[in-house]
Amino acid sequence: MEILRIYILLLVFFLVGGIGFYRINRGKSTEILRKAWTKYITYFLIINILFLGIVIRPAVFHYLSLVIIITGYVEITRLFSLSGWSKKGIYLGGLILFTLFSTGFYFFGLRERETMLFTFLIISVFDGFSQISGQLFGKHMLFVKVSPNKTVQGLAGGTLTALVAAVLLKGFLGKTMPETIIIAAGIILFAFIGDFLSSFYKRQYNVKDFGNLIPGHGGFLDRFDSLIAGGSFIALYTLIAV
Repeated sequence: MEILRIYILLLVFFLVGGIGFYRINRGKSTEILRKAWTKYITYFLIINILFLGIVIRPAVFHYLSLVIIITGYVEITRLFSLSGWSKKGIYLGGLILFTLFSTGFYFFGLRERETMLFTFLIISVFDGFSQISGQLFGKHMLFVKVSPNKTVQGLAGGTLTALVAAVLLKGFLGKTMPETIIIAAGIILFAFIGDFLSSFYKRQYNVKDFGNLIPGHGGFLDRFDSLIAGGSFIALYTLIAV
């Protein structure tokens, strides 16, 4: 029943996000609408694939995480090669940071199902509502040169909504409310850092996306950078808390 509850909660947040998504894109050209809804539907499919992978058999998610990590290395190296192998320091730094985060993400994929589901929900809500809040209410830019689409309002909206989701899942992790909030806040912080570092790396090579493997989203790192970093926080928290 708890798993059904978290899935229903995920669908409710997704439906609310869809309403906001509709408001953002209504009245726009057919081409823009097509791209926008392709992105929305693809995101919905990704969420369900990963969620079901965790629920049916956690090992499935572990294998998916390995695919994400390997593809991430390929995408990082691809940008380096497309630049003519320039900015070797940026590439090396990117590899080191990605290795640190992906190592944590690897061990996150070995965690119990409840922890993975909780983390997945928090990151999904944070990612989705950061974008929607930013497009609906965004006025003050966060990092114009690194990530021109991110705003203070978007970050605030995504953070608050994700924390509300954590409160609604009180007891799901078997933790107290304060500890649950701390865990959720750590996941959000790392997810944001992962997204920022991903954007910073792309800007160094003057590209918008890491690739085009995922319709409407770009490459694997464009879609999963927050999940990799947020999952690594759980691995770190588990290590420290023991």
